[in-house]
Amino acid sequence: MIPDDDPSRLLTVVNPDDPGTTYISLVGNTYGMLVTGEQTNGRYCLIDMHVPDGGGPPPHRHDFEEMFTIVEGEIEFTFRGEKHTLKAGYTINIPANAPHNFRNSSGAPARMLCVCTPAGQDEYFMRIGDIVAGKDASPQLSENEVAQRRRRAAELASTYRSEFL
Repeated sequence: MIPDDDPSRLLTVVNPDDPGTTYISLVGNTYGMLVTGEQTNGRYCLIDMHVPDGGGPPPHRHDFEEMFTIVEGEIEFTFRGEKHTLKAGYTINIPANAPHNFRNSSGAPARMLCVCTPAGQDEYFMRIGDIVAGKDASPQLSENEVAQRRRRAAELASTYRSEFL
């Protein structure tokens, strides 16, 4: 049986250009928190990822599903050691626990939407990144500050069911 409607759960409508969107600078990328786990009762989150040329996280894995749709540009994904280059319009699903990473080596900026289920990656990014004014902003961090962010990411990874490889 389908449970009754929960009127305490509200409709969520987002526009990435809304000034109220929270943007995080992380590993050289800028991530917009479009739909958070708080809004979906922990079921999933949706992140708008702006990835400059050369951007992308180090190899990692986590115990949740992650799906990416390339909106603009081109991104190279490495999944279990095999490279896949995807262009705008493509979608890729990374199964839980699989080693992976992505890199923009196209020479131009790229953008993708990322869905994580269940949610939690949005909270992790909020705790390890730096809030910036918008999708085109990035903080100027010293080498020491970059090292601090990496340490914080490593320290919190297991809390958010992730592991760097």
